[in-house]
Amino acid sequence: MPLLVLFNKPYDVLSQFTDNSTPPRPTLANFVPLKNVYPAGRLDRDSEGLLLLTNCGQTQHQLSDPKHKAPKTYWVQVEGEITDDALTQLRQGVQLKDGPSLPALAKRISEPPLWPRTPPVRYRANIPTSWISLTITEGRNRQVRRMTAAVGFATLRLIRSQIGDWQLTDLQPGEYRIVEL
Repeated sequence: MPLLVLFNKPYDVLSQFTDNSTPPRPTLANFVPLKNVYPAGRLDRDSEGLLLLTNCGQTQHQLSDPKHKAPKTYWVQVEGEITDDALTQLRQGVQLKDGPSLPALAKRISEPPLWPRTPPVRYRANIPTSWISLTITEGRNRQVRRMTAAVGFATLRLIRSQIGDWQLTDLQPGEYRIVEL
């Protein structure tokens, strides 16, 4: 039976089941005891949030193939007070080293109700931070971080909250929910 696993990937966990480094780093195997499920896409080690896993090759292809362009929404904490100009640039697409990004949905948001991160995000009393919601339809390497940097705002914390119709909802870091397809 085809399954979809919604997993809240904690910070500093690899989006794979094995790691050959010494000492080994935390992987999906530390949290997801299910057999024959594989990530549909990836989430960088220093990013948190929704990662989808499935036991169905067709589903995996549809979720991770760039030509299907499933929108992905991220909550992004940036260093400094995000400006209207920076949001406009993100909405229009920004120039990256590997070419221009597609336009994104970008808006300022209040700090979402999140779990504490371990280790905590660096804090500087004299530099404020702000939060944006950013929805992209591409999946380039470290794209969200590169996009916010291109408009002058370093990403401090990055949480993927949604992929297509699938949402993180109330899953805590390391928790997963199984959905039958």
